[in-house]
Amino acid sequence: MREFDSALPQQITGPYTRSRALPPYRGILAVDAKDFTGRPAIEHEAVSRAVPELLKTALSRAELRDIWDGRTFPASTGDGYVFGFDPRRMPFVIHPLLHTLQDVLTDFNVLSHGAVPIRLRVSLHVGPLPETGDEFGGNGTARNDTHRLLDSHPVKAVLASHKENITHVAAILSDRCYEDAVASGYTGRHPDHFVEVAATVSGKPFSQRAWIYVPHPSGPLYEELSDGVSAPEPVREAVHPPEEATATTPQVSNSAPNGNLNTGTVHGGQSVGNYHVAGDHVEGNKAGRVRGFQGDQVRGNKYQGRQ
Repeated sequence: MREFDSALPQQITGPYTRSRALPPYRGILAVDAKDFTGRPAIEHEAVSRAVPELLKTALSRAELRDIWDGRTFPASTGDGYVFGFDPRRMPFVIHPLLHTLQDVLTDFNVLSHGAVPIRLRVSLHVGPLPETGDEFGGNGTARNDTHRLLDSHPVKAVLASHKENITHVAAILSDRCYEDAVASGYTGRHPDHFVEVAATVSGKPFSQRAWIYVPHPSGPLYEELSDGVSAPEPVREAVHPPEEATATTPQVSNSAPNGNLNTGTVHGGQSVGNYHVAGDHVEGNKAGRVRGFQGDQVRGNKYQGRQ
């Protein structure tokens, strides 16, 4: 039996037993094709082969071919692709790569002659991951979280709600990725292009703060509060009956959430403020409300019809 001893796996090193050097920090990019399992089986291999080629083309067009050539632990996931890269390049992966990937997919889908288009969800994260140089490299919590973000509700909902002929890419960034590369000012995109969300996955004990970015939106983006607090009810002023009133006396409740509430004689003028007109200023809790578009261009007069 001794000749087989060398084939046994090495003993798994126990955590929390002694200090060891961290694995190198890597940026992680993962993508999934929307509705892959809903496609006819005959299309699966073609889509699986096309996804990494589309990434390679986008990196080349964005003059980031070095990221593709230097990628680590690359792997196909069947309906997508994942690889690691130098984390110092993360700002360039966020922009211009995501915008260029949108353009590459637009070209590909137009030239597909009516075939079902490929639309991609993209997840970006950063963290320590081992690089063993074989198929087992790149495994760790950071990579697991990258795939959880990719499967989370917010990014799936955004891509599902936007027009399939316009929006081909929806990205989700981990909070660490956003703080290091976007909030710090290193990325060529203002933080206002990103929407904070609570990333959760059905059936998984996963919930993290994350950020949605859509290079070419064609629908609304929603902001979610991770604590689940709902929007406050309109303020109401109740007029209570006097103490001597009988128990059968009805109570009266008056409400004027968008104007003035008058319960007596008014002398002089009044000013009414309406905060429900579409605009840039919103007061109150934003839970569940539409943030709006993140596009770079505004066509036409946005004040038309609001005079």
